[in-house]
Amino acid sequence: MTVRQRMLRVPEITALFWLIKALSTAMGESTSDYLVNAIGPVPAVLLGFIAFVAAMIIQLRAGRYVAWRYWLAVVMVGVFGTMCADVLHVGFGVSYLVSSTFYAAALAAVFLTWHKIEKTLSIHAVDTPRREIFYWLAVISTFALGTALGDMVAYTFHLGYFGSAVIFAVIILIPALGYRFGFNSILAFWFAYVMTRPLGASVADWLGKPQDASGLGLGAGWVALVLTILIAIFVACLTATGRDIQERGSHVRVGEEIDSN
Repeated sequence: MTVRQRMLRVPEITALFWLIKALSTAMGESTSDYLVNAIGPVPAVLLGFIAFVAAMIIQLRAGRYVAWRYWLAVVMVGVFGTMCADVLHVGFGVSYLVSSTFYAAALAAVFLTWHKIEKTLSIHAVDTPRREIFYWLAVISTFALGTALGDMVAYTFHLGYFGSAVIFAVIILIPALGYRFGFNSILAFWFAYVMTRPLGASVADWLGKPQDASGLGLGAGWVALVLTILIAIFVACLTATGRDIQERGSHVRVGEEIDSN
């Protein structure tokens, strides 16, 4: 039995990780809204898809965690994931309840398959191409699910953007507090990961949407620009400090960090 020496492909979970994750979800929402209105739905979706594919190729080819590559992929997932969720509702008339159920089932299928094959869902064991693919499939599913949930609460339940943001801010405290009282760490992580999406999207919509649509009217373009700048600054800080690089063996779990090869 020898300890794996393969490189980990995702970051350490820190407060800055959650901050950038929340900013990226808000940025994805506002960028999607801006592009759809500026150049039209079809060109926007095509552009989003191309950028998404390019970002994923850059990330997957690295074979290890590199801050700018990873967060570029997350941002592009945020933009394209928003578009995918919106296409089901706007393009095909699927209700937010149905789309939320669909994406929840898709996420469950990813998790079940991932665990059946790899025997773990831990981000501290994402050190092979196959595990990384499962990881990104889960991330994509969480973004689409979170977008649908946020829209369902805002529109179907008529709570508006600010009300939705408050609801999801409260919900996200569940894994944060539960983790401190023995909540399963993997479940807590993915629960929070899903909830940051509707939280960030609701805040972005509240800031960018016009006042007659229960927003502040700042404009999706300006919101996207400011969020992009903030993300770039924080990612540059991570690159300079390296505090988000996982150290092999710092999160050893039975059956995850031991390789029998």
